[in-house]
Amino acid sequence: MKKGLFFLVMFFSFGIFSARTASAQVNINVNIGSQPVWGPVGYDYANYYYFPDIDAYYAIPQRQYVYLHGNKWVFADALPASYHYDVYRGYKVVVNDRDPWTRPDYYRGKYGKYKNQYGKQVIIRDSDDPKYYKVNGKGNNGNHGNKGKGNKGNNGKGHGNGKGHR
Repeated sequence: MKKGLFFLVMFFSFGIFSARTASAQVNINVNIGSQPVWGPVGYDYANYYYFPDIDAYYAIPQRQYVYLHGNKWVFADALPASYHYDVYRGYKVVVNDRDPWTRPDYYRGKYGKYKNQYGKQVIIRDSDDPKYYKVNGKGNNGNHGNKGKGNKGNNGKGHGNGKGHR
């Protein structure tokens, strides 16, 4: 009887320990609600967007643009008016590297081919994907009338660096 009880206790202890270990190994990053409505669809997580047309970045967690002014990278809440850039229509590449502006030549070379791709990318605001419907407590960020009426482009697939690279 003692052996049976011992094995039963060991079995449950092992099960609890295994469950804790398994749950500790699962790491899912999702920041759909924090991505701007002009961001490209198809990504559950993104740290930065790179704009090949203007050679600038958008830091999603900080909600700031990063652009070159002279020889310095500037962080600001908005792009300078002189850029005349429409973030809704301009092409965005998802980048999950840390501080991508520290390697501008790499990003210019790799993603420069996406310059002049205005309107060829479905953005979150125009998505039919239900995962975007409840951003900021409103259906599709309050843009119900635009749902499904955006251009269908590449649906955010196949371009950009969705998984990031290290």
